[in-house]
Amino acid sequence: MRAGRWAAALAASWCTVWGLAQLRERVSARYESEMQDPVDDPEDAAYQGEFSLGRLRYRSPLDGRRGGYFRWGIDANKGDRLFLGHLRRVTRVDISPVETVVNANSETMFDFPWMFAVSVGDWALTDAEAKQLRQYFDRGGFLMVDDFHNEREWARFMDGMRRIDPGVAVDELDSDDPAFHVVFTMKDRIRVPGANVAYGSGIERGGEVPHWRAIRDSRGRMMVAITFNMDVGDGWEFADVPEYPERFSYEAIRLGVNYVVYAMTH
Repeated sequence: MRAGRWAAALAASWCTVWGLAQLRERVSARYESEMQDPVDDPEDAAYQGEFSLGRLRYRSPLDGRRGGYFRWGIDANKGDRLFLGHLRRVTRVDISPVETVVNANSETMFDFPWMFAVSVGDWALTDAEAKQLRQYFDRGGFLMVDDFHNEREWARFMDGMRRIDPGVAVDELDSDDPAFHVVFTMKDRIRVPGANVAYGSGIERGGEVPHWRAIRDSRGRMMVAITFNMDVGDGWEFADVPEYPERFSYEAIRLGVNYVVYAMTH
């Protein structure tokens, strides 16, 4: 009987250790408590491609309200990974299949020439983070920002951008912009709404008019792609959900693909 109890205890201990090891093996395990929609790693999660998506992690006064996810982690990491899967299928770019979480004050960002940030209408950048991001853009980095709405959130986003560059200017993109023609021709674009308003007005938090905007460097190259009063991340995240309209996911994926290829070729 004693031997049996020892065997059972050893087996339970082994299962605990194995379970913890499995958790540690998940690429973004340390950040999953801050994510809205964390998913299991794919089998090829360790593969390192030529292109990797950096998910920008910043702080916000709205983080973790009522025990929930953080603002930077909205749509993460399911949306990022579904998008990377589509990017792999429709281009010849050598793709890393999972995201890397990149802290706003970390030099790790210099390893990721393309980053994605969500809900930037709620970000609160420190001086150190703003300085780091300024260096990132000066070195040719590209940032796509998404899922913020209304003029209050726009003002908060611009406060952060002015901390990065006091002289920052914003362009409204027209249909002839090269970013809309690098892979898919997107002369006629449609708003990508959040899942909660996809069958209604498409308007979220009072952001009535969708905008495709950009911040450019001194040479005219887009370095920040802005989808304002839209939720492209939901278009990625719910691409495998039948209830979310396919036409919105299609639009979101095409736009993301164009911005990736633009950043890699301009």
